[in-house]
Amino acid sequence: MSTPFTVQFPTGGRATAVRVPSTLDIAGALEAMGLGGPRPTVVVVGGAGGLDETDLERLRALFTAAIVPVLAAHHGVGVDGGTLSGVMRLFGQTRAAAGASFPLLGVVAEGTVELPGHQSASDRAELDSHHSHFLLVPGDQWGDESPWIAEVAGALAGSAPSITVLINGGQIALQDVEHSLAAGREVIVLAGSGRAADTLAAALAGTPTDERTAALVGRGPIRALPADDPAALTAALATVLGAST
Repeated sequence: MSTPFTVQFPTGGRATAVRVPSTLDIAGALEAMGLGGPRPTVVVVGGAGGLDETDLERLRALFTAAIVPVLAAHHGVGVDGGTLSGVMRLFGQTRAAAGASFPLLGVVAEGTVELPGHQSASDRAELDSHHSHFLLVPGDQWGDESPWIAEVAGALAGSAPSITVLINGGQIALQDVEHSLAAGREVIVLAGSGRAADTLAAALAGTPTDERTAALVGRGPIRALPADDPAALTAALATVLGAST
């Protein structure tokens, strides 16, 4: 297992990172970064580049009024894809704005992102400077991180509760949902947040619009909540994470 190193952002932010070559190394990497479990865990998956500024502002309250304060209250940890885009950017921004200290771990396929201070291909994504930790996993295609996110969340949570929240998203987000359900992790779908979340919510309501989302229904614990009701998300997350106390 690689030794933890510091990612220094031009804006002044700092994060701890570890490269992990195998899923067998996840537990050791988390311990090395000071993230040993069990820890209540919330995984956020969904829209990245497909969200514009209007979308982000519309969805911001889901983080400011629900995800961030619930994680802070239950001393949990957040997990996402770690880049400076979409719901991951929102997660980092709102955590920082709230002055929250819970860990926010980005799980990224190393070949898809640019590390500050390192030259790389121009098409790589920036890391979000408001994340506290990064796990760099093998892969150079978007979606290579999906199975790792599910594995990491399970290792972080251990015997503590964990849950996945889908906000907007595309095909990779549905892949993330598949991995969460396969791991036995409950998924909350934010209906009205757009794209993949809305098609999956329709399938849950009995009106599927495509085969993939129809097939996800019944694979594991999954439910839809309205994206315009942060209080409903707050109650759901608090109930799940509170099961550890």
